Amino acid sequence: MYISIGTIITVGSLIGALGVIGGVLIAAYKFLKKPEELEKKIQKIRATHEEDIRKINEEQCLITYGLLACLKGLKEKGCNGPVTEAINKIEKHLNKQAHDMEE
Repeated sequence: MYISIGTIITVGSLIGALGVIGGVLIAAYKFLKKPEELEKKIQKIRATHEEDIRKINEEQCLITYGLLACLKGLKEKGCNGPVTEAINKIEKHLNKQAHDMEE
């Protein structure tokens, strides 16, 4: 069997065409799979974000109770005026938050 230049060119063209078809198929597969991967990443970020918010809320709650305790200590020492007003505002806020959480 004699291999001519035409045969080599035809085989080369066939290999090139199969490579292009394979590349297109792989690109299509990756393109269709990308939204699924992005959704997984978004869910992971959302879970992390919700956990961070929960921790921040707990920390703010502790800070608020500590501030309220300090203000009450100042009131016991005889400080009035803005101290009493701040205590009333913080207690009002805490009560409002407690009732909003129940709903």
